[in-house]
Amino acid sequence: MTDNKNKKMTNKELYEKIEATDKSIKSLTRKLGKMDVKMSISDYDLNQLSIKIVARMMNIQTMSEWYEHVSSSDIAEKVMDQRLSMTEEENAIGDVARYMTLMNLFEDKEEYEKCAICKLKLDNINKILEKY
Repeated sequence: MTDNKNKKMTNKELYEKIEATDKSIKSLTRKLGKMDVKMSISDYDLNQLSIKIVARMMNIQTMSEWYEHVSSSDIAEKVMDQRLSMTEEENAIGDVARYMTLMNLFEDKEEYEKCAICKLKLDNINKILEKY
């Protein structure tokens, strides 16, 4: 007796098996398509389903409120900063993007004093980036 689990199939055998499976799936699909299936649900079952749906929606709402509460706390901010753990270079690059964006915004509003402050900040950040 041979052990079928350890038997390796050739590509041809595998292809034939796929073809046979594909044909049986198509046949089953045709049969199911011809069937006229009507479902009915009792009031009791409908009520049970409604209760479960409402319970899940309330759970999702509660989870959403919990997430908003937790994510806005100081502890969450510290944990996120620890998990992010950016290097000094990565942090400086983020600051460059921030101050460049602010500088463009202030320039469009013609708030040139704020642009000058952003420029000073960018100069300090560029000194940090020169190390890298």
